Amino acid sequence: MSTYMQLGQAAIQARNTEEAVTWFTKLVEEEPKNAQALSCLGQSLCWLGKREQGLVHLRNAGKQLLKSAKKTKDVALPILLAEQLQYWEDYPGALDLARQVVQINSADLSGFRLLAVTYLRLNQNKLALAAARQALKLAPDNAVINILLAPMEAADGQRDVAKQRLEKVLNGQLSPEQSYRAHKELALILDKQAQYSDVFPHLHAAAEASALIPEVQNQDAQMVPNMIKANKAGFDHALLSRWADAEFPDSPAPIFLVGFLRSGTTMTQEVLGAHPDVFVSDETDFIPALSNELKKLFGNVGSTIDQLKNIDFAGVLHLRQLYWELARSRFGDNAKRRFYLDKTTMNTIDLGLINCIFPDAKVVFVIRDPRDICLSCYMQIMTPTASTIQLLNWQNTASFYALTMDWWLHFKQLTTLHFIEFRYEDAVTDFEGTYRQVFDFLGLDWHPDVINFHQSAAKKHIVSPSFNQVTQPLYATSVARWQRYESEFASVSPLLEPYIEVFGYKLVN
Repeated sequence: MSTYMQLGQAAIQARNTEEAVTWFTKLVEEEPKNAQALSCLGQSLCWLGKREQGLVHLRNAGKQLLKSAKKTKDVALPILLAEQLQYWEDYPGALDLARQVVQINSADLSGFRLLAVTYLRLNQNKLALAAARQALKLAPDNAVINILLAPMEAADGQRDVAKQRLEKVLNGQLSPEQSYRAHKELALILDKQAQYSDVFPHLHAAAEASALIPEVQNQDAQMVPNMIKANKAGFDHALLSRWADAEFPDSPAPIFLVGFLRSGTTMTQEVLGAHPDVFVSDETDFIPALSNELKKLFGNVGSTIDQLKNIDFAGVLHLRQLYWELARSRFGDNAKRRFYLDKTTMNTIDLGLINCIFPDAKVVFVIRDPRDICLSCYMQIMTPTASTIQLLNWQNTASFYALTMDWWLHFKQLTTLHFIEFRYEDAVTDFEGTYRQVFDFLGLDWHPDVINFHQSAAKKHIVSPSFNQVTQPLYATSVARWQRYESEFASVSPLLEPYIEVFGYKLVN
């Protein structure tokens, strides 16, 4: 093994990513066709937030791996590389690799599965369905492939076929994750078939299975709730207004689009992003990166509240500069647009930090009927994170919603930020009237392109789980959807009623 490779890997183990980049760069300079070196350098750059640079190296690593695979027919490493590209949201790059993988080895199940998933994330649904069917020919009884194929068939109008496929899968031996996904997908199909009495039993079965998934068990279930409680107790008007009168002439503030998961933030990002003067950064980790940098500035001593009380103006400028460095590394010149929209839905939790670092920012907050939000969250398949694991259990879903909205109602009474609230339902029933108010708030002229937002959304990768829904014309079937499951809300109504009322929705008598 090269000395540079050893030094780079040692730096990674020591969590010194910058040093790792130095060693891997030297190795790539010496061996520009070394796939492992290119991959290590690409991954390290991506971890540093320099994603555009990192993806160049990862793609080059893929090219080198394909050369070897053409000789051996072993496509395992190109598939792993494509999965890395997917992780960093480079689905076009992953698609290019996947297409070549299945040409090199048409008998490899993983290649067609990768191809199907990649097509799906790029909204090329017919091609995704074809790739999944090809995978099924190779392994008719494979649970993973059947679970992947069923929702594609349902979306293609073959709901009975999809339902029968999932019922058959659920009769077999499944891992907890497979059981979780199969029950969720079947619940969604039953909902579309209006078999409402059968939906929640599968959702509850999925909840039971999710508790056994290792990725769920490894999450700290109390971290996010404790963070919200600490924010409510610690942020007051004095702290939030500390830099309210400061000027930041060379460091603009982003626009922040927030709310609760499944509230309509993804639709709103696509509407605003359809305006030619707006660039949307979709579900980034920039604010958590600022939180981590804040901790470093104080040597990990004290709480976030204490650190924000003691940070000086130079420290605030440093954090703002870091935000834009991350944005430029990720998005290049697009980050320089005057109307730069940071849509990271659960930045709602970090609004106190945002207020202190960007007191000149504007916030767009999307509201939706709490019952529809909770239902949609509970039905959704989400990657396990400290936030999404709160949504795996029906009672916990309502509790997490109530906790988050309690924080928002507290925060907005104290904040110095300019914000606008609007209801998802109003956008559905009066699209132009509602969004004209949002554009006016942001200082943007109305543009006719935003009416056809779904057409531009269909041409790109969207991070949110609702990526496939915002590629469709506006529809009202998701409004008051909770009424189909009214009896299920008896156990969570006490948690939701205060927010149903305060946001102007009707309570059930």
